[in-house]
Amino acid sequence: MSDHKSKLLIAASGTGGHLFPALAVAQELSSYEIQWLGVPNRLETSIVPDFYPLRTVDIDGFQTKFGVKTVFLFAKMLRAIAFTYKLIKREKIDLVFTTGGYISAPAILGAKLAKVPVILHESNYIPGKVTKLLGKQCNLVGIGFEGTKKYLPKTKTQWVSTPVRQEFLSPEPLDFKIPDNVPVIVAMGGSQGAVALNKLVRQCAPHWLKNGWYIVHLTGNRDDDFGTFEHPNYIEMTFYDNMAGLLNRADFAISRSGASALTELAITKTPSVLIPFPFAAEDHQFFNAQVFAQENAAVLFRQNDLTPDVLEKTVTNLIKDKVKLKQMSNNCKKLALFDSAKILARIIKSMDVSRH
Repeated sequence: MSDHKSKLLIAASGTGGHLFPALAVAQELSSYEIQWLGVPNRLETSIVPDFYPLRTVDIDGFQTKFGVKTVFLFAKMLRAIAFTYKLIKREKIDLVFTTGGYISAPAILGAKLAKVPVILHESNYIPGKVTKLLGKQCNLVGIGFEGTKKYLPKTKTQWVSTPVRQEFLSPEPLDFKIPDNVPVIVAMGGSQGAVALNKLVRQCAPHWLKNGWYIVHLTGNRDDDFGTFEHPNYIEMTFYDNMAGLLNRADFAISRSGASALTELAITKTPSVLIPFPFAAEDHQFFNAQVFAQENAAVLFRQNDLTPDVLEKTVTNLIKDKVKLKQMSNNCKKLALFDSAKILARIIKSMDVSRH
């Protein structure tokens, strides 16, 4: 290998589900000079510049039916591919790593034009549009769920699980007090929050609290009912930094089923009720959750089918059934790899070595 410092372009944009796995891999590649490709006005603009130089390219997802707007989207895509290609050539980028979503299209095609290796990570059970369309153009697609490979028949895949932030591997204690031997329920709606889920949790809360249990409720910042329910054992926050410590302390979780949230539940061995976001693209959260339900690591409900009464009884019965809870906790372990970020970092390094 030559003595120059290898240069990596990471393309990850939008939600925590795309950004946090990419950041976890970047943390394992300290010997690399890393640049980041994102989209203006998305989550990455507030997180990435603290760590890596961020370049942004204006691009939208192909969600609309064919029409005039499609022509504009296509023109934007061509500009984004040209921008990415020029960036790779100008900065002498050695490899590209991307975590899916629409930013990965110009990343993959720009890398192919510039003849540099490209590695894609697909965290969802049902691959996204770009993965289905362009996965074959990648040197490797790392998949978050073992079963995903059947949807990518002509693509080189490897099960690598989904990377979690390093703090999940050695969680810090909580910075607020909860007594040691009391069951703790964590309710969380993902990085966007979840108003319907929040409503259900507040309706059930009085029943759980009368058992002396604690509820930590992460509402997201779009909930008009924030602050309307109060109880000494009910801790409400829009967001909490130390998710690793919180899930490590939790006995049970009520959660959406984005791939990153599920991996965090698996790594911390937290049994859960999963309520997939009903409007997720191609219903991908439902299929993610189904894997956990089939492995008996979680109980799955469609949001439309779930009443407060059913949720309250389900959670109550599970928390009181210590044997069942322990089984669910053990089953979580099979669904994620602790060293996913390290595995992906090794893959990136091996492709780099083979080039030089």
